[in-house]
Amino acid sequence: MALKRTNKVSAAFSMSSMTDIVFLLLIFFMVTSTLIAPNAIKVLLPQSNNQTSAKSGASFSITKDLKYFVNIDGKIKQIKFQDIEGAFQDIKTNMPETYVALHADKSIVWDEVVKVISIAKRNRLKMIIATAPERR
Repeated sequence: MALKRTNKVSAAFSMSSMTDIVFLLLIFFMVTSTLIAPNAIKVLLPQSNNQTSAKSGASFSITKDLKYFVNIDGKIKQIKFQDIEGAFQDIKTNMPETYVALHADKSIVWDEVVKVISIAKRNRLKMIIATAPERR
């Protein structure tokens, strides 16, 4: 009595479902990454070949038309020059060990940058001047 199996087990593996899943994930990540807009002020930074990678929790921006912006944890707020010291005091009390990244447009007068740095020093805040990578 010869019994034969009617269903044969195939050892082959079909990759078509796996490629469909990878393709759908690729589309999903491409669409969601374009929806994310960074909270940043457009400032043309001076170029330098020395880059520091210190993590800053706050940033301060000066635009070419002398508008001042403070960015704390992704929340950008425009402030007046008279309110800079109060903003720096808030940063110092809420984040005492943080660095403040200073983004100053390269076309502004350095007198404005020095004023902001002196206010930060008066409030014992550590400040980093942000620069763009130097092109060769």
